[in-house]
Amino acid sequence: MFQRRILHAILVTFAASMWVPHCAQAQHSYEVVAQNGVPMKTRDGVTLRADIYRPKADGKFPVILMRTPYDKSSGWAVSPGYQIAAHGYVVVVQDARGRYTSEGDFYPFRHESNDGYDTVEWVAALPYSNGKVGMMGGSYVGATQMLAAIAHPPHLAGICPVVTASNYHDGWTYQGGALEQWFDQNWTTQLATNTLWRLIAKDTNALLAAPTLPLTHYPVFNYSSLPAGADATAQIAPYYLDWLAHPDYDSYWKQWSIEEHFSDIQVPALHIGAWYDIFLGGSLRNYMGLKTHAGTEAARKGQRLLIQIGGHAGFGRRIGDVEFGDEALKFPSTNVVIAWYDYLFKGTQNEFAVEGGSAAGKPVHICVMGQNAYRQESDWPPPENKLTRYFLHSGGSANSLRGDGALSATPPKKEASDKFTYDPGNPVPSIGGSLCCDAEHYEPGPRDQRAAENRNDVLVYSTKPLAEDMEVTGPVLLELWAKSSAVDTDFTGKLVDASPEGFATNLTDGILRMRYRDSQEKQSLMNPDQIYKVTVDLWATSNVFKKGHIMRLEVSSSNFPRFDRNLNTGADQATSRDFVSATNVILHDADHPSALVVLGRPTAAAP
Repeated sequence: MFQRRILHAILVTFAASMWVPHCAQAQHSYEVVAQNGVPMKTRDGVTLRADIYRPKADGKFPVILMRTPYDKSSGWAVSPGYQIAAHGYVVVVQDARGRYTSEGDFYPFRHESNDGYDTVEWVAALPYSNGKVGMMGGSYVGATQMLAAIAHPPHLAGICPVVTASNYHDGWTYQGGALEQWFDQNWTTQLATNTLWRLIAKDTNALLAAPTLPLTHYPVFNYSSLPAGADATAQIAPYYLDWLAHPDYDSYWKQWSIEEHFSDIQVPALHIGAWYDIFLGGSLRNYMGLKTHAGTEAARKGQRLLIQIGGHAGFGRRIGDVEFGDEALKFPSTNVVIAWYDYLFKGTQNEFAVEGGSAAGKPVHICVMGQNAYRQESDWPPPENKLTRYFLHSGGSANSLRGDGALSATPPKKEASDKFTYDPGNPVPSIGGSLCCDAEHYEPGPRDQRAAENRNDVLVYSTKPLAEDMEVTGPVLLELWAKSSAVDTDFTGKLVDASPEGFATNLTDGILRMRYRDSQEKQSLMNPDQIYKVTVDLWATSNVFKKGHIMRLEVSSSNFPRFDRNLNTGADQATSRDFVSATNVILHDADHPSALVVLGRPTAAAP
């Protein structure tokens, strides 16, 4: 069951995140030959196995490599293998170390740079390879690309990372200092199913039990006992406990942080992200970071960005509770990989060519929600967009939709602050959003937020109904002046589009653990009731708030189980059980102008 869920999630993120430029045309269709379980030795002697799909034709072809922990023989991997190979590429899909048919022990991120380097050079030397190697895939399969690229194997010539992160501390395991609890725990459980099966498979020799009498006592497996509960986590998924043991951004994380190694990456990349995707922030940072800091001028000029809707949250006309129309289906399946590498490896002048040629376009392509249409941009963030601050206002009673919270471009003067009680025993529930990877048990994406907005521990600030359409496209920040009765607490923010009928669609959100307000490398507890100015990163969005709609901001201190509950005590979050309630206060007056900060293209006077 768990294996099926994680494979479905990766199928969605990979298959749904593909762009088909209108200039991409199938140039030739080859019959395809497949070889399964082809072995390769790594530098430390571990055998990794791959399935290879190649044109049944003489000559040499570019290679597209995918290294995955999610089973190379699954349909989501096999289908693109045949499709891309038929277009004139050799496709190699390899099980990562310690996964499925490959030997060794799996530990996230640890071996992907060396194993990626070795595999790139191995496939480049295959007799039917022309020496040009690209990579493809999403989520952790995107991480295998990025980590291989920082090792800069000589024959790697391009990558196509889909919905993946730039830092495996912030934006993967943690966000704003809070643990990505829902993702970390269910992803670990799903990964552990194959690890457990490999453990069982080591002891399946029926001959050993043949002498057993009576026959009813025959042991199906030869192990005496399997670990259970927390002991199973320690034995089968020790990395989860390591993540908890390293809440700070320390050397454990820096060793494989992509952001620390942008200058080591020397290849062009097509970055594909998505609104509502759990790794959206990383997709944007990878594009921006490599455009500025990649190791060569050609690599810096070779960065492209596509932002769709959904990613890990799903794909289709309807995502969550929102219908996005035919435009959401505009970019099907694997053709975008073909188009990207046709441009990169074969010189095809399609929409990835941003200089010269009749098909020249712009390097950034985004889907604008509300309009539900795609648009090209010269960069990200769009340099033409205007920064606007929407200040928080109230008479001191912004609690819930029944309160008096307001958003306005007018700076505050003398105003009463807002306060609420955050009780870790009764946290604000996650309602949709950027969740991964088990939609069967917790539905992701855009959902109606009114159940949360009706809670007194959620502050709600709304504009007046808009007189005209207004677009917000770019990073979204929440500047807060805040204090707490506790030595540590969280502050959350959520940008919402509320329709005239009342439906409140979440657009993007974020969290800040106050002990990390100054640095994610070093914790610093608060002084109770001291005022602090902090910034909560709500990542980014692109949305047109239609005429009559309301732009809304929710502020609270929990979003559970997406993020772990801050226990408010300042103790170690991973090992503590005790918690206390906190009285949290948001100030918004002339001396403390708390504000929502957006980039946009207003089409009407600010409300």
